[in-house]
Amino acid sequence: MTFWIRSRGAATALAALAVGAVLSGCGSRGDEPDLVNGKTLFVGEGTCGSCHALARAGTSGNQGPDLDAAFGPAREVGQGAATVEGIVRSQIEHPALSSSMPPRLLTGSDARDVAAYVAFAAGRPGEDQGALAAAGAAQQSDEPAIVEDGVLTIPADPTGALAYTFPEAEAEAGQIEITMPNESPIDHNIAIEDDAGDVVGTGGESTISVDLDAGEYEYICTVPGHAEGGMIGTLAVE
Repeated sequence: MTFWIRSRGAATALAALAVGAVLSGCGSRGDEPDLVNGKTLFVGEGTCGSCHALARAGTSGNQGPDLDAAFGPAREVGQGAATVEGIVRSQIEHPALSSSMPPRLLTGSDARDVAAYVAFAAGRPGEDQGALAAAGAAQQSDEPAIVEDGVLTIPADPTGALAYTFPEAEAEAGQIEITMPNESPIDHNIAIEDDAGDVVGTGGESTISVDLDAGEYEYICTVPGHAEGGMIGTLAVE
């Protein structure tokens, strides 16, 4: 999800955009937003974090604007969360022509929740607390992945978070087959140096066969923005 919002460091610029959101009805809601759902979608299924940096969400995508930089200056001069929420809702509904995000990627309460979370978090120092802190967190193992039956299996995080379930892996030098099952709702692959597996959707497997000397290697997802968003791990080869 890519919000092409240009920050000029002035609240008036954001206010002008907000007028369009209000006139189109995008800034209204009939009930309270679910910030936990909004953050989960932002960092996971909505893939917003693969394109946008947002410190409180822990994302560092760079294909779209940095949302802290876009909304932080306006927040500092008193711009309200409702205005930011309206702008984001409007961008989800009608992305700019230069944006790679399709219109209405999220709809209904999901669009409302994501917009409300961005309005809550953008340009705001500190860390999320309680249930919000755990929302969208990757399900990663504390133990490294190891070779079993000749195959090193490193699944994509099934929640949609930009991560592998094993941030570390171990193998012996030589020919290594590595497979990445993908049960997440987002397309992923696995790659080491110049060897990259196919990008696969839900239920697919991305596989590579590599001949590695002893040393330390990085495995990454080569889908644009995913490695930058955190989909990266370390393979120790002995």
